[in-house]
Amino acid sequence: MFQIILYISLIIIGVSLVLLLIRTIKGPSIADRILGLDSIGVTLIGFMGLIMIFQDTIAYSDIILLLSILAFVGTVAMSKFLERGAVFERE
Repeated sequence: MFQIILYISLIIIGVSLVLLLIRTIKGPSIADRILGLDSIGVTLIGFMGLIMIFQDTIAYSDIILLLSILAFVGTVAMSKFLERGAVFERE
């Protein structure tokens, strides 16, 4: 029963990733694309967590940590660029 729930969850998250990719590509504004990329990062973290549960291992925990750090830094950098026009301020 638990395996069936894992399979269903993986399928739902896979469909969600495809829909988020479409939203990121077709986003009407830059802010929507940034939000789509952040959502893809969070969904990928959940997908990797489900794969870890499915395989009964902790081998992917470093990848999850790296993905979460990159998603956060990327979202902050893109938002700062959208707001100010530059990521690094030079005075």
